[in-house]
Amino acid sequence: MVSFFAPGNTARYGLLGMALAFVALPLYVVLPNYYAREFGVPLASLGAVLLAARLFDAFIDPALGRWSDRLFARSPALVLRWGVLAAVLLAIGFAGLFFPQVPTGAGHSPSVLLLWAFALLLLTYTAYSALSVAHQSWGARYCGNEAQRSRIVAWREGFGLVGVLLASVLPIVSGVGSSVAMFCVVLVFGVWAWHVAAHPPASPPDAQQASIWLPLKRPAFRKLLAIFMVNGIASAIPATLVLFFIQDKLQVPKAYEGAFLGVYFLAAALCIPLWLRVIARFGLARSWLAGMALAVLVFVGAASLGAGDVAWFMLVCALSGVALGADLTVPSAMLAGLIADAGDSGTAEGAYFGWWNFATKLNLALAAGLALPVLQVFGYAPGARSSEALSALVLAYCILPCALKCIAGYILFTLTSWRKS
Repeated sequence: MVSFFAPGNTARYGLLGMALAFVALPLYVVLPNYYAREFGVPLASLGAVLLAARLFDAFIDPALGRWSDRLFARSPALVLRWGVLAAVLLAIGFAGLFFPQVPTGAGHSPSVLLLWAFALLLLTYTAYSALSVAHQSWGARYCGNEAQRSRIVAWREGFGLVGVLLASVLPIVSGVGSSVAMFCVVLVFGVWAWHVAAHPPASPPDAQQASIWLPLKRPAFRKLLAIFMVNGIASAIPATLVLFFIQDKLQVPKAYEGAFLGVYFLAAALCIPLWLRVIARFGLARSWLAGMALAVLVFVGAASLGAGDVAWFMLVCALSGVALGADLTVPSAMLAGLIADAGDSGTAEGAYFGWWNFATKLNLALAAGLALPVLQVFGYAPGARSSEALSALVLAYCILPCALKCIAGYILFTLTSWRKS
């Protein structure tokens, strides 16, 4: 039997992360900007639709996690079959979002377009969440040591960063249509690789399936979740606003957008082996704190940038990408260890990752649903050049995330029981 921790097998498992990340970037970063600029959808209306869809997505994740545990209790093969169905629905929803089958452009009310987007977002988010929870739970069922757990996450997130790189460059180089086609190809290969990866241990025959509320009864999980949420909101706000910052604050040609995003995600991917070494030397918690501190320093510097500062923003993208590597590698590895320490391995991974993904989606919902309308209230709109509008953009993109990162880091640091982890 092939060991799950063999490099070839962990790579096959992680490949699906490329497709999931490929679709995540357009949904969370490109879509708001695309609908605002291409179809003239008002920011407040767009923010409301995104908030509603993402809240729905967030609240169904715990139920999807419970469903995943039930599937695992029957057999891992059943999880794979449901994964194929979720992948098909994901591809349909994603294509429909970027090729709306409703009238658009001048003379047409945005209401119909917003209704279409809301419906397709519900479909896409549901399929994406079902596939993500099952895939994450699959990896968490292998309870290795700290280094092995980090390696599993590193393969999944490393492939995810490759997917993000493709998703950030393709729309600019070859258009939305090529991006949708490439996503479908990557998704097919990811699902196939997941099928041929080693299966996790089956649940014990007499195992009782955990309640959906079990993770929230674990104090350690509640503490980790609080840190993850505050830190996640800090990361989600600039992810939502980065294209606005590039276009209106830096005022550089559109061709640079792909380069900026590419440098950011490439730096994150290349530094993952470095973070694995840091984790092995200093532990998970200290490594995460180091990543948070680096992100704060970088975004404080970004607040001073102005029109034409291309080289400096490239450096900001590279260093913030390095900081992202810690956010991608550490938290899920800490969660996998927490599940094992709580004695819930083999029965409740889906429940834990359901709540984990709930927190992730809630962060993104708050970032889009609150940041965009607030920017509009303070006078910012796409294309704005007034000092007041750009100051509001800088405050939201740079300063607010730094404050939230500091809060998350403080909470993590004060949890003395984790300083040895």
